[in-house]
Amino acid sequence: MSKTIKPLTNEQLRAKAPSLFQNQPYHEVSSKYHFIGTIDIIEQLRNESWFPVSVSEAGVKNLDKDGFQQHYVRFQHFSDLINPNANVVELLLFNSHDRSKAFTISAGIYRYICSNGLIIADSVFDSYKIKHLGDKENDVIDAVNKITQIKPKLLDKISKFESITLNQNEKETFLQSALPLRFEEHLELDNPTELLTPLRIEDEKDDLYTVLNILQENFLSSKVSGYNKETKRRFTSKQITSISKDVEINKGLWDIAERIANIKDGSYESPLIAA
Repeated sequence: MSKTIKPLTNEQLRAKAPSLFQNQPYHEVSSKYHFIGTIDIIEQLRNESWFPVSVSEAGVKNLDKDGFQQHYVRFQHFSDLINPNANVVELLLFNSHDRSKAFTISAGIYRYICSNGLIIADSVFDSYKIKHLGDKENDVIDAVNKITQIKPKLLDKISKFESITLNQNEKETFLQSALPLRFEEHLELDNPTELLTPLRIEDEKDDLYTVLNILQENFLSSKVSGYNKETKRRFTSKQITSISKDVEINKGLWDIAERIANIKDGSYESPLIAA
């Protein structure tokens, strides 16, 4: 495994994402808006033995919204921090205080070999959204329990993905199906298949799960060159920094992997995982 994961302290969280500590909503939100303080939820999750290990905060164009913007925290369970495996199920928390993102708890996978953080598609585990409107108590504990209960099912799903081998044509079909998630139609890549190139020796494998991770990592981080058919100019892609785009790519790749698994393995079933 590439590294040891340590929980983030409140001081570290504040340095990386001050919006987690906001105690009021942006002034333009509705009077019916029910404020959900992110740090309060983080403390509640800590009490349930889920600890924050990663955080990111969206940039803002309107400086008035600085401190209210979308943010995203990944949590690992105490048992996984103490005794980590190659793949760890994570709890993901999304929130904002300006209505740009509903408070959502979802599931993800952390892969130690490459420090990849995958996000499970809604077709597999439906995100648990807690609305900012209304008077009822927000049942965060219920969402936590659901993710805790589906952990073994998600790990079984990964094992199934690892048992499915893809030939080169199938890898390229996966890539071509996924390209619209990352590149608009008018962007033509010089060599799309370079996105199938693993970044480490350990990933020189042909199973579906490894290919999924290679594509995810390259889609989010790798620089590839191409031609813009609209502007007639050359371009080089940049690292994805948008939280929303990161989530879109992650969930889209997982959805495609599910479809491939269904085609390649007649015994594979991919219903919505219920807790």
